[in-house]
Amino acid sequence: MAVKIRLRRMGAKKAPFYRVIVADSRSPRDGKFIAEIGTYDPLTNPSTIKINADEAKKWLANGAQPTDTVKALLKKSGVIE
Repeated sequence: MAVKIRLRRMGAKKAPFYRVIVADSRSPRDGKFIAEIGTYDPLTNPSTIKINADEAKKWLANGAQPTDTVKALLKKSGVIE
């Protein structure tokens, strides 16, 4: 099973809010997931990023692959270099 760390879209139309989740790569974007490790709100100025660093590091150590966007968010929040 390939595990990915990716974004799950929440919020209203034209007002996105994202949750950072750990999910099987075959599940749909807003479908079933394994764990929720943080949130991302792009509409605030500056963007709000809240990620549980311990959980993120644990999943990365276990082989979960972050998407490009999540990798950038993890770098901004200081979880990875």
